[in-house]
Amino acid sequence: MNILDTTPKPRPETVERLDAEPVNAARLRPPLYAARKKIFPKRAEGYFRRFKWLVMLITLGIYYLGPWIRWDRGPHAPDQAILIDLAGRRFYFFFIEIWPQEFYFVAGLLIMAGLGLFLVTSAVGRAWCGYACPQTVWVDLFLVVERAIEGDRNARMKLDAGPWRFDKIWKRVTKHSIWLVIGVLTGGAWIFYFADAPTLLLDFITGHADPVAYITVAILTATTYVFGGLMREQVCTYMCPWPRIQGAMLDENSLVVTYNDWRGEPRSRHQKKAAASGASVGDCVDCNACVAVCPMGIDIRDGLQMECITCALCIDACDGVMDKLGREQGLIAYSTLKDYDFNMGLATAGNTLPIEPDRVRRPEGGFRPEVRHFNWRIIFRPRIILYTVLWSLVGVGLLVGLAMRERLQLDVLRDRNPQYVLESDGSIRNGYTIKILNMRAEPRLVTFSLVGLAGSGMTLATDPLPKGRSFGVAVEPDTVHKMKVFVTVAKDQLPPSQKEFTFRVDYPATGESAEYTTTFNIPETRK
Repeated sequence: MNILDTTPKPRPETVERLDAEPVNAARLRPPLYAARKKIFPKRAEGYFRRFKWLVMLITLGIYYLGPWIRWDRGPHAPDQAILIDLAGRRFYFFFIEIWPQEFYFVAGLLIMAGLGLFLVTSAVGRAWCGYACPQTVWVDLFLVVERAIEGDRNARMKLDAGPWRFDKIWKRVTKHSIWLVIGVLTGGAWIFYFADAPTLLLDFITGHADPVAYITVAILTATTYVFGGLMREQVCTYMCPWPRIQGAMLDENSLVVTYNDWRGEPRSRHQKKAAASGASVGDCVDCNACVAVCPMGIDIRDGLQMECITCALCIDACDGVMDKLGREQGLIAYSTLKDYDFNMGLATAGNTLPIEPDRVRRPEGGFRPEVRHFNWRIIFRPRIILYTVLWSLVGVGLLVGLAMRERLQLDVLRDRNPQYVLESDGSIRNGYTIKILNMRAEPRLVTFSLVGLAGSGMTLATDPLPKGRSFGVAVEPDTVHKMKVFVTVAKDQLPPSQKEFTFRVDYPATGESAEYTTTFNIPETRK
């Protein structure tokens, strides 16, 4: 048999064509960064909109007015109620003063903030995002300015699509100028938390403030203007991680803004004609009012979405439409997935048939008694109680820590080099750096003493005269008093080995005291 068979083989007349499409072909691939489509939210009216106005007023009031609130702490401490004194390494909040070594209080507050966010999200969805998040608050403020100058939704859309004439130019210039002013005020309010506000304001205006103040205001002005005026919903959708985390926080009993299609479908814009023809019609008239007021530009009727910030403005818009039509409110409402699924089962005969609104309504009007509606008791479930208990425990722990913390502290650092000094008379001397923390805004005369270590005496590095085993120390208010102390033990009373003893500081007026135990070193030959 000839292995190398070179006889030409016949070629097939046709080649089979495979059914495959290049889904990621260059000609089909969308751009990596899509241009932002502008959103022109319509002004909403209703309970949730009024609640958002209230939250916005409170949060902005706290932020802008906080640095200007005065709090009398006496003549030796700043009188600004809220102050982060980086130079003095202090944090003041009304009657509370936090020192650097007490930063665990700040850590506790951060833990409480995290648990609070988990608690709120588990109970009522992204209520933080919809009402109190700084991005939401400042976007609302910027929209107030935009509506006041350019008008409501239709007027703004018409202006945006129109040519650049004088009317458009002056409105845009005015709007953006006010936005920049808001940005400057936002940055200015921030720096006032780090210094005495009236003094810093005067220095800032006259050009005598530190350069970092001007840099900080410039950065915050830019970020406020860009985030609140230009990017808006894109910050929530693309920059904030919380929309992606919220999925782990929600469960079937969490309250979220929900379109109840079990009563809204089939939707129709001509319900009277549809009803006259015998067609099944839901409550939704497809007016798109919920879409027009949404600051995120989504349609809540598409279901729960990552972009939804639970601001509930769509609820206000839909309730207004239902009132005009003489129907029950709540077509869009806060609801739980568990209640939604139950009602959907009623409307679809156990999810076996299309939605039929008559299955959830009584012939004489109103809903059937088995239809589930929102009940506040759903909030008080084990998961929410657990978060509440943890949050409360951390809060109580912080309060107890604040109530029991010492306002007089003592810190001692023993000299490492040399560890001891042999005097000419045979006595041994050790050196110690003493720090007395007077954590009150008043001067105090404390008693500093040595406890234990028989036969010992103290002298100050600044005063060679013997001080004995106790002497008075004047400590300035709200400061750390630092001094160098030498402890000497006579030759005939030296301990046989390294000996522990205690430094003690007392303030007789209030009975406060503090102690620090350290060691007295001796030569190795004596051990």
